[in-house]
Amino acid sequence: MSSYGFGQLIDILKKSPKKIVFTEGADPRILEAASRLLASNFLKPILIGEEEEIYTSAEESGFNIRGAEIMNPGNFDRMEEMIELYCELRKSKGVTKEQARGILHQYNYFGTMLVKMGIADALLGGATYSTADTVRPALQLIKTKPGSSIVSSCFILVRPSATGENEVLAMSDCAINIHPTEDELVEIAGEAAACARIFGVDPKVAFLSYSTFGSGKGEDVDKMRNAAAKTRMKYPDLPVEGELQFDAAVSPRVARTKCPESQVAGHANTFIFPDISSGNIGYKIAQRLGNFDAYGPILLGLNAPINDLSRGCNASEVYSMAIITAALA
Repeated sequence: MSSYGFGQLIDILKKSPKKIVFTEGADPRILEAASRLLASNFLKPILIGEEEEIYTSAEESGFNIRGAEIMNPGNFDRMEEMIELYCELRKSKGVTKEQARGILHQYNYFGTMLVKMGIADALLGGATYSTADTVRPALQLIKTKPGSSIVSSCFILVRPSATGENEVLAMSDCAINIHPTEDELVEIAGEAAACARIFGVDPKVAFLSYSTFGSGKGEDVDKMRNAAAKTRMKYPDLPVEGELQFDAAVSPRVARTKCPESQVAGHANTFIFPDISSGNIGYKIAQRLGNFDAYGPILLGLNAPINDLSRGCNASEVYSMAIITAALA
């Protein structure tokens, strides 16, 4: 992998190896990533599925998965204990043991409970199903960590540069919260900045808008300006500016004209979008037209690292996301 920061993440994992659950154990992309991980010593894959199906798929695809741990809810030796815990976690919903047994035979729920029980440290799913199917069990069973009221997401964008020092940006929230409030944007900004630091980025946070310092009017402008002000109060050591148009956030020349006093404008590297539409469009423009590699969505705010794959992902992206997810543990 060429991405800046991955060597650093692997070093973290080598000091403290982790176990990661893959909920789609028979998928050839998962198997290829798992075979690469098994050749290393910093991350152990747990593949969920029917053992025979997984080994047949691996053989047909030509991947060596000897040494992988395979778990199947159909013959899991701690299933009764898992059912008891699930019923306890969902007692407000009046879930019966029989209902729990049926739910826990779904691989996304079974995998999430492996993390909840401490059998695994992290989970990666979604190669064949939606983000909602990854996030729903996580919200129900893992829940948000203390101090977090929402789950949000961050994309890390990496572009090789001629100097050899890759350009790394963080963008949030591009995948989870459709219309975040001012206070939710504050939380999103804090989580995105912390995520950026894991990748060696010294975060300079820009709250993006169609306005720079009041050049435009409207509720969305007010929301971003107010969220930036609240973020500065909550995180006084974090460089934050807003509201800013994207050109003022990244171009020193434009920043000198539009907001010459700002320490962040022209140098921002962590971008907070007003809503999911602008965020999703923004990161994909950077990825497709700006030649950035995009890693994510990295889910933030949960009690344990659980991440979602794109259904269009390849094995290299699975491998990268496994390292990112486990490093968050």
